[in-house]
Amino acid sequence: MRLTRMFSAVEATAHCDLPCGVYDPAQARIEAESVKAIQEKYQGSDDEVFKQRAVLIKEQRADLVKHHLWVLWTDYFKPPHFEKYPQLHELFNKATKQAGGPAAKGSMDPAEGQKLLDYIAEIDKIFWETKAAS
Repeated sequence: MRLTRMFSAVEATAHCDLPCGVYDPAQARIEAESVKAIQEKYQGSDDEVFKQRAVLIKEQRADLVKHHLWVLWTDYFKPPHFEKYPQLHELFNKATKQAGGPAAKGSMDPAEGQKLLDYIAEIDKIFWETKAAS
């Protein structure tokens, strides 16, 4: 029994290899800007090969948006933040669904990319208010 405990592994995850404590909505925003820019370029192209690549890359960027948002939601924001900003859970829910839905797979309309950026801007504002208060 003692050997089992000694050789058992504990799995831990973080947005980097160490729980570094470095968080910033800018990571999600940059990827979301890429999503919107790709949607815009897609609209201006008649090249089917380019359009196929654009869809693939946009989906990859949108997955990164979701990842960065989840890190903020689950690792940075704590119960006192959610108490002070009761809209925060719903805001993250909307943002991640936008990243995984219309911004990622459902549309090549830049307006959907802009909606994602708008959600991230709201999260960013709250994030910096919490940073200033700490």
